[in-house]
Amino acid sequence: MDKAGSEKSIIALEGWLQTPAGVYMRAWEQSCLDNLTADIFGYNAVQIGMPQIDALAASRMPYKLLADRKPRAAQPPLRAVDLTLDYTELPFASQSLDLVVLPHVLEFSTDPHQVLREVERVLIPEGQVIICGFNPASLWGARHVLRRVGGTSFLPRTEELISMPRMKDWLKLLNMSASQSHFGCYAPACRTEKWLNRYAFMDNAGSRWWPYLGGVYIIQAVKRVKGMRLIGPAWTRKTATAPAVVPVTNKQREQQDG
Repeated sequence: MDKAGSEKSIIALEGWLQTPAGVYMRAWEQSCLDNLTADIFGYNAVQIGMPQIDALAASRMPYKLLADRKPRAAQPPLRAVDLTLDYTELPFASQSLDLVVLPHVLEFSTDPHQVLREVERVLIPEGQVIICGFNPASLWGARHVLRRVGGTSFLPRTEELISMPRMKDWLKLLNMSASQSHFGCYAPACRTEKWLNRYAFMDNAGSRWWPYLGGVYIIQAVKRVKGMRLIGPAWTRKTATAPAVVPVTNKQREQQDG
């Protein structure tokens, strides 16, 4: 996908997010992101892309930024963007961020590998990244594939969907190990709120009976640094040893010898 095609795909995503299916997906992702980010501690956190959700709403970090590409006049963002950037060239110092959230950025990027390399560069050791993506091994993913053989399109246009195992392999190559993963949105590819509500029972059933077939997934990964080992607090004190007791007879003998 060239740069112009990627731009059209992102615009298509922005429009799709306002549909009943997009609202359904955003609600699940917001809830999951709130649970994940509330337990991640540090100082600097950045959400890159998709200003239609607040991925850092529950984060307790003191410095939080929303970064995205240059806003498009045809589809203004729903939230104010703090910083405009190129996904493949992040304007942050190396090892300066504690958390980076990428909601549906990689599958719409012309070079997802470079985006991940940049994320790895700006994360501190033991820093964390959270990635949201569409799951190709789902009813939504199957509908997306069928569009190539004459079926109607359901998801916004993208070159290809990235599966969770493949995403984990990419992260592993960059010394980032997945610590948590979640699937959600088990309802079929329905376009109306009425039918999505009718299939609401599938969210509870899916998480129990077919947990890996959700329409979207979220991965949380940690940047590992080889040779680095976390140690305990430096102020831990050892218990003082009791002084040795000298028998009285020994003291008297020492005085006689003197």
